[in-house]
Order: sequence, then structure tokens, then C-alpha cells
Amino acid sequence: MAKEVVKKIKLEIQAGKATPAPPVGTVLGPAGINLQEFCTKFNDATRDKMGDVVPCEISIYDDRTFDFVLKTPPAGFLLKKVAKIQKGSSKGANQIVATISEADLRSIAETKLPDLNAYTVDEAMNIIEGTARNMGIAVSGRTDKELAEQAKEALEEEKEMQKREAELSQMEEEAASKEEIDVPVIGEEDKNEEESE
Repeated sequence: MAKEVVKKIKLEIQAGKATPAPPVGTVLGPAGINLQEFCTKFNDATRDKMGDVVPCEISIYDDRTFDFVLKTPPAGFLLKKVAKIQKGSSKGANQIVATISEADLRSIAETKLPDLNAYTVDEAMNIIEGTARNMGIAVSGRTDKELAEQAKEALEEEKEMQKREAELSQMEEEAASKEEIDVPVIGEEDKNEEESE
């Protein structure tokens, strides 16, 4: 009789470094599986990928046994690793923080191909290129010129906004410094005339 899957859990753990301590223990403890057994199996399976973050999909069965499937590292992680940066741009495509080569892009696409919704390496490259763009990573020969122009435009827009804000605050200061002028309310004169009649 086939075992019934009662729970599926997705985790991202550093290769070869799973321990029963949090976050692994916190997530898997309530599921009732043997944490030490999971950590040993995971570390053995990922020993060759040391330094990478490896997503893992764990299927837990009704008798508290488990299976897990290893996925490829996240595209963002691979892009940061190749670009040698700690984090992507805080302004997305409007700020270039690094540039990678087209060969690096192809290498990442080939690695990620099994987990992507793509049939060819070229399609996978387009997906990874989009992720890179959103992280502020340019691909030399493909997006570097376009992203540089976009970053330049964003910088000009930012300067324009700062200029407008400065003008606005100046106008507000001028308005506050002027004396309040008595402005007659329209309609008041008509009322006074009617009352006197």
C-alpha cells in the first residue's frame, strides 16, 4: 500500500550545513520527523554544492517518514555569486550595481533550466536576464547599454524631482512670510445690502 503524503515543506538551506537547530528544527520539528536523520541525508546529498543555497522540497508521509527533492539554487543567489555582490540594487533596473558576461548568463541559465518554465537554454537566458535586470545587474552585450541609459534617465528624473521639491518649499516659505491679507468674501456684500433694505 502506498504511503500518503500528509505535508509538503519547502526550505532553502546552505549546502552541507543543515543542523537540527533553527531554522530547520523550527520548521520540521512540528512535522514529527527525525531531524538528525534529515540533516545527515541533506548534508550528504549537498556536499558537492558547498557554499550554495539549495532549495529543498520535503514530502512527509503519514508514518512520519520523509523524502526530499533538491532543486537548483535560486537565480538571485547565482547572479549575486557570479557578480560578486552582497545584494542587488535597491532601485531595481534604475541603478546598475554590477555587470556580468553573456557566458555567465548562459551558465546560470543552464544550471537553472530544470526548474524553469523553459524548454531551451535561450528561453532560460531570457528569464534569468529579467531577474538580473530587476536586481540592477547588467549583462554585457545584451542589456548593459539599455540599462545604462535607463539609469541615466532615472538620475535625471531624480534631479528634476529634487529641483521641483526645492521650488515648492521655497514657494511655501514665501507664502508663509507674507502678511495675511483681508480678502472680502463674495456674497457678504449682497447680504449686507439686503439687510439694510
